[in-house]
Amino acid sequence: MRLGIHLYTFGSLSGAARRAAEIGATTLQVFTASPRMWRARPPDPKEVAELNEVRKRFDLRPLVVHVNYLVNLASSDLAIREQSIRTLRGEFERASMIGAEYLVVHPGSAKGQPREEAIEAVAQGIRDAAGAAGAATLLLENTAGCGSSIGDRLEDLRAIRSRALELTSAPIGYCLDTCHLFAAGFDIVSPSGLRATLREFGATLGFEHVRVIHANDSKTPLGSRVDRHAKIGAGHIGAEPFRRLMACRQLRRVAFISETPVEREGDERRNMAMLASLAPKTVVRRTRRA
Repeated sequence: MRLGIHLYTFGSLSGAARRAAEIGATTLQVFTASPRMWRARPPDPKEVAELNEVRKRFDLRPLVVHVNYLVNLASSDLAIREQSIRTLRGEFERASMIGAEYLVVHPGSAKGQPREEAIEAVAQGIRDAAGAAGAATLLLENTAGCGSSIGDRLEDLRAIRSRALELTSAPIGYCLDTCHLFAAGFDIVSPSGLRATLREFGATLGFEHVRVIHANDSKTPLGSRVDRHAKIGAGHIGAEPFRRLMACRQLRRVAFISETPVEREGDERRNMAMLASLAPKTVVRRTRRA
């Protein structure tokens, strides 16, 4: 099991990797460009070389890239859809350049169209964006179900993946976010509810296709359909459900990455320590000096 957090690069991918090592992470997630702007530049080759050296030195893997929040492959607005495809194509290219193993994307919003049409649009968008993609596996992330977003149902994710695999040879898997699951109505707090949810994971998605878990508590209650991340143990989910989730034998090879808020200096280290404290005791944890 690999444990890590999402780190902002502040212009330095290698710097983010060093911070990950310093706080004891064994994996990390980053943006390769601003998550709220269409424009993006290719990574500096020197930065990429330094990133690869730091990852090798501290055995940081996998490297996960989160796609720009503006991307909406399901959009019925032709201009937004075309820009989303171009942007996702750029994300694939940058992920390949920096050697990332995974690329996480939200399915998007089906506003103004039936869900089935939106799912088809996402699958076709993946085909058009992937092209001659590198080695990064695209991971479809579940959503909280706010508004017209798709992906709050596991069946949506399975349908998108199945259809996309008919259209492209690009590898595709899943990223599951605990805050989104809870907000979408999955009871992962009670032991019986978590067992039922895990059974649904296996039956609908297949555990072998789940590669990353975003370990986030929720500021909103069960079924709220509102995506608001909280620090683990400080929200409506609480700490103990994460301990039970991380003990699931089918998820032992999954990367658990926290995307919890950084509000004060030292929160990155504290958030990482909380995640590590809930992991099975067989998971080796240590703080490194980068």
